[in-house]
Formats: sequence, structure tokens, C-alpha cells
Amino acid sequence: MTAVMPKGTALLLDMDGVLAEVSRSYRTAIVETCKHYGATSISLDIIAEWKARGGCNNDWKLSLDLINTDPNGKKGLTLDQVTETFERFYQGNPDNGTSGLCELETLIPKKSTLEEICKRISKDRMAIVTGRPRKDCDKFLRLHRIDHMFGACVCMEDGPAKPDPFPVVRACELLGIKPSLSVIMVGDTPDDIRAGLAAGCTGVGVSTPENAESAAKEGKDHDSGALCTAMKECGEGVVVVQPGFDALLDSFSEKE
Repeated sequence: MTAVMPKGTALLLDMDGVLAEVSRSYRTAIVETCKHYGATSISLDIIAEWKARGGCNNDWKLSLDLINTDPNGKKGLTLDQVTETFERFYQGNPDNGTSGLCELETLIPKKSTLEEICKRISKDRMAIVTGRPRKDCDKFLRLHRIDHMFGACVCMEDGPAKPDPFPVVRACELLGIKPSLSVIMVGDTPDDIRAGLAAGCTGVGVSTPENAESAAKEGKDHDSGALCTAMKECGEGVVVVQPGFDALLDSFSEKE
């Protein structure tokens, strides 16, 4: 049965893979961190497989776990060591002029799409729900001049990570609304969808640009990959939309 596009009154957005194209930033930082410690078998496809399993919302910990699974990966590392290396790749080093992978991030949806949704429901019903550190979240929103469209941001430091429902529930609290099926949580991993559903909201998946492109090259639908399949299996009626989530415009009624 084809899932029906939900009708919404509020919108919660994950950041990585939903707003921010991160295949060349966060995902590549994982690969480079693993490679730095000898885990040369780790690829973007392997990262996608782990994300599809769930429980991989923290890229620092995921990097450590991946290093430990590689037979050539250095053993006995601490999370602090791996985090420091990861951040060096991601943030760069302004002291010596080294650029960070974060500079390669781009905005996935059209800004006009976000502006139209914000016009229909207001910023007081739009929030970011992300596993990013707050400084990285704020930096991306400011850089792409979309920070004024969101009434709240729930980030890594605020509490338990998805798939725990806490970030979704907290976002609703900050917006002053109650979790309900008219609150749409959009994400690109099963953890995002499970968090939304567990909070009593509606989960909508979105295929990432790289996954949609890969599927197109194989002559498959945009939502045929492992991550998209895993999201659809999270609950009855979960729909997965194209990158940029233009299809969600129809979920929010225009103001009369």
C-alpha cells in the first residue's frame, strides 16, 4: 500500500542528510578518521549500512566502533582520541590555514521551500532536531541564512540522542506545542523516524542526495536503498520523499 503524505501543523527537521549535504563533510570525516588509525576498509557504503541498523547518531562514537571492527584498525583508542582526530578533519585548523571538511557542506532543500513552509506555519512551529554539537548546528544555519526560520534547535548537548524520543519531545516543548500526528519529524535514518514515532509524532523519511543519485544510476527508485528501506520498516505508513522534501509543501495548508 502506498503511504499517504501526512497533513501537518508543525515541522521538525534533522540536519545531516536532510538540510545539510554531508557526504563530503561528516561522512568523509568518518572515513578519514578511520583511515588515520589504519581502518582502511571503511567506506561511505559501510557507514550507510551502519546508519541503517540504527543507534549510530554520534559520528565520533561510530568512528571508534568502525575502527575497532577493522582487523587493521588500531586498538585501545579512547573516544576522546578519536573525537579529536575527527574534529581536526571536520573543522580544519585556522592556525595553519588548513580548511575543514565542514566547508564542503551545502544546503539540500531550496531555500524557497523552507521559506514557503515557514510562511504557512510560522517559525514558531519549525525546529531543528539534530545530533550535531550546537556550535556546528548554529554555524550551518547562519552560513546559509536560514536561522531565522526556526523557533528552536535541539542538539547533542541537550539530552539523550535519537532514537530516544527526548529530542523530539524537547523540540515540541520549546515550541510550546504538544507532540501529535500533525507534528512531522523529517529524517534520513531509522533513528530519526523511530524518535519521531516514539514521541507520538509522524515520521517522514527523506533520501539523501548521494543515495538518490546512486539509485538513479542503477535504474532504481530514489527510496530503494538500505537506509530508505530501513526507514519505511520503522512503522506503518512511513513515507520517504525525494531529497529537498519539496513534496512536503502539500502537507501544510496555505494561510487564508
